[in-house]
Amino acid sequence: MNKYAITRDVIGPSLLVAVLGAASAVAACGGGGGAERPAATAGQANGGAGASTVSASALAPENVEVLLCDGKTKLSVAQGTPGTAIAGSLMAEWMRKNPNANWEAEERERHTLQPAADNAGLIGQIDGHTYGKITAQDVALWKTETERVATAGSAVFHDAEQLGSTIGVSCDMCHPHAANTHPETYPKFQAQLGRVALLRDMINWCIEHPVRGKALASDDPRMRSMEAYILAQRKGKTLEYGKH
Repeated sequence: MNKYAITRDVIGPSLLVAVLGAASAVAACGGGGGAERPAATAGQANGGAGASTVSASALAPENVEVLLCDGKTKLSVAQGTPGTAIAGSLMAEWMRKNPNANWEAEERERHTLQPAADNAGLIGQIDGHTYGKITAQDVALWKTETERVATAGSAVFHDAEQLGSTIGVSCDMCHPHAANTHPETYPKFQAQLGRVALLRDMINWCIEHPVRGKALASDDPRMRSMEAYILAQRKGKTLEYGKH
């Protein structure tokens, strides 16, 4: 697994999902699994409901050249081609070149990631402060991007290399599926640290001691994604800070 491929992609949302809603792009914009996962950008592409594929034909006078953010995969399409068709064809080509890139589905299967909350009940409601009228696309994007961060955290949690371990130890060796982490009890006093700790403080303590690596900055994508994963695995638990 590429040490940086997953964590580099969890900082922000995949724009293609918001614009095109293409499921294939979700997989490619994740991380890990050997090849870098790109997010597609489609210049002048219009979103559409079509699911047809596009042939990578020679550039025609009225065609638009679309380049995937890996900087290599490109496609020539007629102006007005539905965005879903463009994304599907781009990602089919990218997956052909990267046959072992289905990291997100594999990670979910291996480590039983808990799903994010279902916000379907909000569709059609008005949220004038931020979103206006909430759409099905909004709800799908929220869920996809939230779960992507947690899934990336699972990959880091189970990977000694990404954790920076000098002895080949990963978090799951002591905490299978993030068991016995109790994030719902933080902040609380931790004797190991001699002070009140946040969840990230305890993660760093474990990285420095059992894992024998270097502490991560609070804004390190690996730290952010691991916090998300650990919290996700305790879904449904009552918050009770300070509990031992």
